Amino acid sequence: MLSDSQHFPALVLNADFRPLSYFPLSLWSWQDAIKAVWLDRVSVLSEYDEVVHSPSQEVRLPSVIALKDYIQTAQRPAFTRFNVFLRDNFSCQYCDTRLPTHELTFDHVIPRSKGGRTTWENVVTACSPCNLLKGSYMPHELRMYPSRTPQQPSSWLLQDNGRSFPPNYLHESWRDYLYWDSELEN
Repeated sequence: MLSDSQHFPALVLNADFRPLSYFPLSLWSWQDAIKAVWLDRVSVLSEYDEVVHSPSQEVRLPSVIALKDYIQTAQRPAFTRFNVFLRDNFSCQYCDTRLPTHELTFDHVIPRSKGGRTTWENVVTACSPCNLLKGSYMPHELRMYPSRTPQQPSSWLLQDNGRSFPPNYLHESWRDYLYWDSELEN
């Protein structure tokens, strides 16, 4: 059996041969991929050189699989902290600094203390210093306006923004199925 299953993920494509998700990249463990192949739910488009054995069979691990049935993507993405960060490209909307997720927070443009609601149209990504500076002030009181007017993104926009952040691990067999804004490296 394999020593480390994390080294053989399968890229999962929808029935239209586009990734289910770019950020995070749609990946299944090799075990889930083999199970889906066995249940005839996916087509194998590419394989690793690595094999697994059962008492009676030897199977190469899939590296790229495509679902046989198309999964419709949600037109309206869920309002989550991560999706707000993704919409705003992981950048503070006040100082335009791009930061890692753990250094970001979100800010209510119209503070909750002044009737602001937690909605796509009132929440933006902020760094801690800008968030603390703005506090419960209205934007015009400090002349702190978001660089982009916050609005509800489409699923397409989030996927498009996600392509700006290639993951750390990309297998060579995935290159023909992924479309990144930056050039892929080995």
